[in-house]
Amino acid sequence: MPPAAADLATQALAEEMKYRFPSFSASDAVALVASSRHLKGKGLVISIQTIGGHVLFACTVGDLGNGIGDVSMDSWACLEGMINTVKRTGHSSFYVEKGMSALGKSTTGIPGDPFPVNGGAFPIWMENAPCCPIAVVACYSGSSQEDHALVASTVRDYLTKLRRNSEEPAPSMPEPEQPVPVGLRNNSKVKLGDRLINF
Repeated sequence: MPPAAADLATQALAEEMKYRFPSFSASDAVALVASSRHLKGKGLVISIQTIGGHVLFACTVGDLGNGIGDVSMDSWACLEGMINTVKRTGHSSFYVEKGMSALGKSTTGIPGDPFPVNGGAFPIWMENAPCCPIAVVACYSGSSQEDHALVASTVRDYLTKLRRNSEEPAPSMPEPEQPVPVGLRNNSKVKLGDRLINF
């Protein structure tokens, strides 16, 4: 028996609360998408945008056309609808979709948005900024649950990699010995200020 909509919404909300970035830059956006775009194969559009709408990265995986595994212009429009859902609610589009479904509400769209609410857009939250997400990572292939799983697992794996890299100890090198000047060897005395130091 598949999980109930309420259970899926609860799981999506838990992921949002857990996956927080220590920092986020355009380089992180590129690395995040680069690690996700090969996971599904063809027929996928991906975008990362700031909450203000600045596109940090966008790509199509597959060709634009009518073949199997291709994407269409509607794919980009659906993706924008999912991103708008995150911008308006601060939650993943999958959480909103499953939450609405659990409450018996139609997921045909949020008022003012012509597209149905689908999973696949995930908020990028900062550890030290709990007021709102700073960006949205989204992918669309037509399967709400698969798209959400792809984005959420990519964010999780990227954060795991960041934490692992930050916990690695710095390379250790033996402390170099400080050479003692020749004139100060063999019980030499040096006056520093009003003190006499023996070497």
